[in-house]
Amino acid sequence: MNQDKLAILWTNADPITAELMVFLYAENAVLRGWWNEVEIIVWGATAKLVAENKKISSKLQSMQDNGVTVNCCLACANELGVADDLSALGFELSLMGEPLTELIKRDIKVLSI
Repeated sequence: MNQDKLAILWTNADPITAELMVFLYAENAVLRGWWNEVEIIVWGATAKLVAENKKISSKLQSMQDNGVTVNCCLACANELGVADDLSALGFELSLMGEPLTELIKRDIKVLSI
């Protein structure tokens, strides 16, 4: 059990929520050492937001450079037609159902937004 890992399941495609909750908390959690590991899981409509909004994708790339892990749901990206765009931006794409299930089973803290 890893008590120092946080996974943020990000499904709310509102850009204000992205910037003022998801990104603000994830970035500070890494920079201030609140958690040893922080992962953002881009799921559902957020895949389209990241692919189409340069400000959002740039901020997510910057956080990734600072140690936040970013994983995008491949099934969602394919369904929304943005898999190639997300890949070109440098984001990891994979089927996320099983990894999310493993996080939950391993009792990793998951914050859903």
